Amino acid sequence: MSCFILGGTGFVGKFLLKFILEQGENVTALVRDESKIKTRSSNLKLIKGDPLKQGEWQKEIIQSDTIINLVGSPVMTSWTDKAKKNILSTRVDSTTNVVQALKDSQPKTFICANAVGYFGARGDELIDDHQGPGSGFLSEVAVKWQEAAMGASNFGHRVAVSRFPVVLGPGGGALAEMIPIFKLGLGGRLGSGKQWFPWVHIFDLVRALYFIAQKNQIKGPVNVCSPKTVTNAHFTKALAKTLKRPALLAVPGFGLRIRYGEMASMLLSGQRCIPKVLHEAGFEFKFEDIESALANILAEWD
Repeated sequence: MSCFILGGTGFVGKFLLKFILEQGENVTALVRDESKIKTRSSNLKLIKGDPLKQGEWQKEIIQSDTIINLVGSPVMTSWTDKAKKNILSTRVDSTTNVVQALKDSQPKTFICANAVGYFGARGDELIDDHQGPGSGFLSEVAVKWQEAAMGASNFGHRVAVSRFPVVLGPGGGALAEMIPIFKLGLGGRLGSGKQWFPWVHIFDLVRALYFIAQKNQIKGPVNVCSPKTVTNAHFTKALAKTLKRPALLAVPGFGLRIRYGEMASMLLSGQRCIPKVLHEAGFEFKFEDIESALANILAEWD
């Protein structure tokens, strides 16, 4: 299998690029700054270009069997009008450019990232891959992102929309912001803590993406999340216990809204997602429970 990766310098992208190369596959990575790619391999080819703009890089895509798009600006920021526009455009524009490049090519596999935020706030409802969208800004972004990606299916390509939850892994991601606070003994649940906290270990995430690339029967939406979703309170307790620190504080909802504005809605709500498509296709998670995942990650933390 040959693979073309967009977003290979991000947190997920770095792990994915390294993992696929370790499987002996050929990888082409689109980058704006080659110095951000620390992995080196005779099977790795770097292409300079901007995924948000049309360019010569689009001609390279059709040389690969599988295209994986991970491009998207961070959502953990204050949602100003400018930030919202950037969150949406980075995802939709990069995806649209990929689809345009695939318009006249032979059938390919296109795996496009997405988010469980697609489902919106759903309380205790158990949500599988094929349930409809919710409401709110992140849901609107995920819907437009998915629509852009599925456009490739009109040209005969297999499209998988991989919905990510909170990604946990060593050296970065969501835990990079949490760990310093918890180490100071200042960690605590958010709001009531009863909201669901969908998550996945970075190792399972990259394994799942590689699995999807190899399974031609997998098409459409795919929840790439641990089958054992926990509440925010459960996660908080598990992280504090792993770090051997107290977590007695609670951050009230109104405090989060004052600090983060509209973005606080993402922190105070969640989705109780299950990876039905992956399970039915035979994928096995190595880290199903949050305690073993955190123990593994923190043992490798730099």
